[in-house]
Amino acid sequence: MRSKRAHALGLFLLFSLSLLFSKSDAGSLGVYWGQNAGEGHLSRTCKTGLFRIVNIAFLSTFGNGSQPLMNLAGHCSPSSNGCERVGRDIRYCQRRGIKVMLSIGGGSNNYSLSSQDDARNVADYIWNHFLGGKSKKRPFGRATLDGVDFDIEGGELHYAALAYRLHDHYATSNKKFYLTAAPQCPFQDNLLHGALSTDLFDHVWVQFYNNPQCEFSSNDPSGFKSAWSQWTTSINAAKFFVGLPASHAAARTGFVPPHALINQLLPFVLSPKYGGVMLWDRFHDLQSGYSRKIRRKV
Repeated sequence: MRSKRAHALGLFLLFSLSLLFSKSDAGSLGVYWGQNAGEGHLSRTCKTGLFRIVNIAFLSTFGNGSQPLMNLAGHCSPSSNGCERVGRDIRYCQRRGIKVMLSIGGGSNNYSLSSQDDARNVADYIWNHFLGGKSKKRPFGRATLDGVDFDIEGGELHYAALAYRLHDHYATSNKKFYLTAAPQCPFQDNLLHGALSTDLFDHVWVQFYNNPQCEFSSNDPSGFKSAWSQWTTSINAAKFFVGLPASHAAARTGFVPPHALINQLLPFVLSPKYGGVMLWDRFHDLQSGYSRKIRRKV
């Protein structure tokens, strides 16, 4: 009896260890939402059960003396009629265990930080209007987002100061808030290098599109592999995600067919630092069904 029990215990331990290691390398799906009214309500995105992270895009105007403004592309207008419906949807998503982030920046080029003090003022605004602070006018009402995503496509100066200030605010709260970033895949000339060098970021979803030199190609994956290795060994972050377009129409270049992602790309990136796949964006994902095709393998 003792030997059978010992054998059973050994099998149980082996099984537990296999689960532990499989979970450590298991990935999740994230998606950007907010830039096309055709993608439907945020709650609809979360109800699918496909995604563990949703980035609301974008706080597209801020810094350099400007009034911070959101652009949610037809979903709602925070400056006029408010976005209470989106706020209710945020809380719905969070009740389902989904992290909902505020993504700042994007391709509008309506943002810049003129100084470290300017960066700190922007961080204070974000904290008070979207996160754990207080303001009489919060665009999403009572909803408290889970953190800030840096999708910065113009200007490197002072984004480290913005990250430090947000981190200081985070430290005053019992709630866990996140810092994430979406840098372009060329490592050497990346606009977010200064901010990412602070070692404050939880997740980094590298944009492997619109940059042919580091995108994945089945014929020659060397550029992608080199870039992925450099990102994961040079930047100190908890998890790295592969950022991809959800369809051919979502980006100029960089689309990876589902079978190539599953059979060629994912086997290379799987490691304890791998976090999953981040998609741009939900509207294009609805058209292509990309997330449903890859979810079980991510």
